Amino acid sequence: MTAKDAILFTLKSNEQMVYSYLSDFSDADMVVRPSPTANHASWQMGHLIDGEINFFQSKIPGVKPPALPEGFSKQHNKEAASSQSTAGFLPKAEYISLYKAARAATITAVEALSDADFDKPSGWDMAPTLGATLLFIGGHDMMHAGQFTVIRRVLGKPILF
Repeated sequence: MTAKDAILFTLKSNEQMVYSYLSDFSDADMVVRPSPTANHASWQMGHLIDGEINFFQSKIPGVKPPALPEGFSKQHNKEAASSQSTAGFLPKAEYISLYKAARAATITAVEALSDADFDKPSGWDMAPTLGATLLFIGGHDMMHAGQFTVIRRVLGKPILF
């Protein structure tokens, strides 16, 4: 297995895990907070999408990021996370569509990279190479997927994994 194979496997399999955890969520379920100060799934999905497009993809050569709706980044930023309002959040289907588009752009760009590209500096201390940054995306997905499992428990949904 090459570095590219491992990165693509991580991106694709973690994407599927996110879909699995949200598969039986309704739009109303997407804005349930498991505790008063925890983020709901709509904010988290927006954060994953915005982070992939506006942070991670800015480090990937050749990526063609999809456009986000106006105001999307502000609705899903760190400051908005503490708001108790559920106004302005999108239906689940729109989050899934945007997430798919963002991930497809990342995967397409990764498929075009050479082995040497993965060792190039990313300009980010937490993941100093492009390869490490791409693997970090998968970790970011799974950190939030873990939070989705808590919401699933609060909603009484079945344990999936």
